[in-house]
Amino acid sequence: MSRAYDEWLAAVARHRQAEGLSRHLTHRRSGDHLIDVASNDYLGLATDPRVLTAAQEALTAWGAGSTGSRLVTGSTALHEELETALTSFAGGEAALVFSSGYTANLGLITALGGSDTLIVSDAHNHASIIDACRLSRSRVVVNPHRDLAAVDVALATRSEQRALVVVDAVFSTDGTTADLTALHDVCRRRDAVLVIDEAHSVGVLGPGGRGIAHAAGIADAPDVIRTVTLSKALGSQGGAVLGSAAVIDHLINTARTFIFDTGLAPACVAAAHTAITVVAAEPDLVSRVGHCRDEIATALDVPTPAGAVVSLVLGNPALTVTVADACRDAGVVVGCFRPPSVPPDGSRLRLTARASLTDVEVKEATSVVLEAIERLR
Repeated sequence: MSRAYDEWLAAVARHRQAEGLSRHLTHRRSGDHLIDVASNDYLGLATDPRVLTAAQEALTAWGAGSTGSRLVTGSTALHEELETALTSFAGGEAALVFSSGYTANLGLITALGGSDTLIVSDAHNHASIIDACRLSRSRVVVNPHRDLAAVDVALATRSEQRALVVVDAVFSTDGTTADLTALHDVCRRRDAVLVIDEAHSVGVLGPGGRGIAHAAGIADAPDVIRTVTLSKALGSQGGAVLGSAAVIDHLINTARTFIFDTGLAPACVAAAHTAITVVAAEPDLVSRVGHCRDEIATALDVPTPAGAVVSLVLGNPALTVTVADACRDAGVVVGCFRPPSVPPDGSRLRLTARASLTDVEVKEATSVVLEAIERLR
């Protein structure tokens, strides 16, 4: 590196350290015996034998990778079958599988954006949405968290011909949910399209885990587009966009993260497809997530969220890291979220309810968290 970059990197690292914002990788090892209340494997399907068998069979049949972008050689019969399964399960006219939920958001929003499009984005939206808005070439209005009146004003006063309202169904760090029915009403009045990221919703909320857009009765609405991830409740990897056939055709032809990215590996496609069949056949998995969430929230004495994310705000980033480290030393893995993932005073532990947790594990995990906070605060 040049001297200028060396000095800059060192200064930035010192600042991160002083603010308690340094991050490091923690490597999981096979056979670790830890209680996991941090991962997004909400239904425990990442290690389900049926999901693993499907992945292994696809690996043997198709190979380790997809071999190219989906418009060249990377689209297989498995991709088509998964897209059909997604719409059958969660609703929507058509679907398109991407290599991740992140690239699905980037591809969708940039493909529908432009100088003649206004994008209204919730202040607590995921980083993939924020990045997509920045890359969209659109004017972007960031509305205060869940502020419907602000969304309405932004749409009513726009000069742009087209408008997108983009929102997380379940906000990933605090567990709050969007009022999709009210947002959809605003969008219809103002001739805007509602884009919903259901990453933390599908598999967890709605009838049989079909998501809260499905529960709100808007999953099939022509002016609603949804993104989903395959890497959370479905236990695999990848993402998808669900919308009208016209939108999906537009993405195939214009979404850069679809056109220029290598297709999702067939093993991940098969795993996600099998996970959908498991969720559809076993709704008790979804109910179990709700039970664990209620138990975690009650033990921590925090409001019970709608989804699987239970947030415990500690405020100080250094304290949050110290508590999370102490929990891990005691055999419990918790999420540790600090700025810029959360507001400056919003550092928190994030515990995720998972169907594969036993009641004993839930009690042990919450006891460890409370003891660490009491001892270290």
